[in-house]
Amino acid sequence: MKILVADKISPKGVAFLRSQPGFEVVEAYNSPREKLLEIVKDVQAIAVRSETKITAEVIAAAPKLQVVGRAGVGVDNVDVEAATERGVVVMNTPSGNTIATAELTFTHMLCGARPVPQAAASMREGKWDRKIFAGIELYKKALGIVGLGRIGGEVARRAQAFGMRVLAYDPYLAPSRAKAMQVEQVDLDTLLHESDYITVHMPLTDQTRYMIDEAALAKTKKGVRLFNCARGGIIKETALVAALKAGHVAAAGLDVYEDEPLPADHELRRLPNVTLTPHLGASTAEAQESVGIEIAEAIVDALRGGIIRNAVNVPSIDAATLKVLGPYLDLGAKLGTLVQQIAPQQVDKLRITYWGKIVDLDANAVTRSIQRGYLRQIGGAEVNFVNAPVLLQRLGVQVEVIKSASDSDYTELIQIEAVGPDGKIYSVAGTLIGKGNRPRIIAINGRDVEVAAEGKLLVLENADVPGMVGTVGTILGKGGVNIADMSLSRLTPGGTAYMVVRVDSEPSPAARQEIKSNPAIKMAKFVQL
Repeated sequence: MKILVADKISPKGVAFLRSQPGFEVVEAYNSPREKLLEIVKDVQAIAVRSETKITAEVIAAAPKLQVVGRAGVGVDNVDVEAATERGVVVMNTPSGNTIATAELTFTHMLCGARPVPQAAASMREGKWDRKIFAGIELYKKALGIVGLGRIGGEVARRAQAFGMRVLAYDPYLAPSRAKAMQVEQVDLDTLLHESDYITVHMPLTDQTRYMIDEAALAKTKKGVRLFNCARGGIIKETALVAALKAGHVAAAGLDVYEDEPLPADHELRRLPNVTLTPHLGASTAEAQESVGIEIAEAIVDALRGGIIRNAVNVPSIDAATLKVLGPYLDLGAKLGTLVQQIAPQQVDKLRITYWGKIVDLDANAVTRSIQRGYLRQIGGAEVNFVNAPVLLQRLGVQVEVIKSASDSDYTELIQIEAVGPDGKIYSVAGTLIGKGNRPRIIAINGRDVEVAAEGKLLVLENADVPGMVGTVGTILGKGGVNIADMSLSRLTPGGTAYMVVRVDSEPSPAARQEIKSNPAIKMAKFVQL
């Protein structure tokens, strides 16, 4: 398999890739568009930093592409939507530059409190202006952190060491986590009103774009100091410039910008109370080595063993988690395939319910496996973990996931219900049995059955009359089809019954037609798991 290293990453990361048998590594840094489109035609993976743009055009030109690895946190230079639609995993390295970015943030905060860069520039000019470079202290000031993830948490620890009061706004932060970190969890308005310093550590999304705009700045204290080492666009630059000129914002420190590189004539460059750095968040020797090695290892794991770490468009599965979830992924995929083949072609909703042990696990990957299984015969080989939710959404199929706290008759149980346009429900349920965690189908359309979830199945609904088992067996026997397993189920004598027959080979069209034409058989489906 071929891996393209499109931007310079740590030499140790490249060396690791080259040391792996079965991989060809191509280093082509800062390639022009035409050359890049040519190179990617036969690559399975691309490693980038922030320079090379992996656009929809690049993804379309790479039919074998499976993985894009970003040696860094932000994936602004990767068209994640296009990658997802194509089933390409996009991974980043969120932990490698955590300390580097947190330390740079604190450096900006210190420069915002004490104008060291301005004083140093003045000294180089031969001046000695002590009075105009007076600053303020961090001690006992309130720091508002917007986004208390890994980097925000590291900034909080450093602020506490400086004796600062730390306020945190993060809609996804559990109260117990805030308490453990000894920060005050507040809403955004409170943070804006009470903070002397504000730093942002959120990803750039539709919800966070221009989170700090004119209206937000109007709620802050006069003399507030503002910092952004996360993503350009969280702070609205025009609003910041106006507030700096008006004296409402006393100082700012920025490492990221709405447009990068920052234009040479940008007004921010001319403001004396702003410290600017050219996107240096991860620019330490330690961070670059760390993210280079981390993305190289992640790419190899994804290509070789299907282990997905730190993906931005699919649940990440490390080796330990995969070992636990593996049997559930297999069961989910087979149940998804089964329900799709017994339901009508058009359904409005898939309702997935989990019981037992799996409720306490991260079932996102299992849900995707179910979706992938459901789409297997619809979308073919191009359907995978990454694009299955997108393809279902495009089909207009809503997915509902329920983690049930009620008891079931099984240690773990997965049920999938396909709801048709008329409201009719088609359902399957399965579990794992034995030491090998073998997948087992235990119900179809509400009827209790007991059959291994593997191979080829005939699912029959028939009138509960004598001789049906013999009739079906005879038809299959005439066609040279051997029966491996059979399960029978009925609700009441003389009503309808279900027969699930696991066979070694696919019945011929003639045999299937003979079964369907039997007047006692109301439904006959051949299912390939």
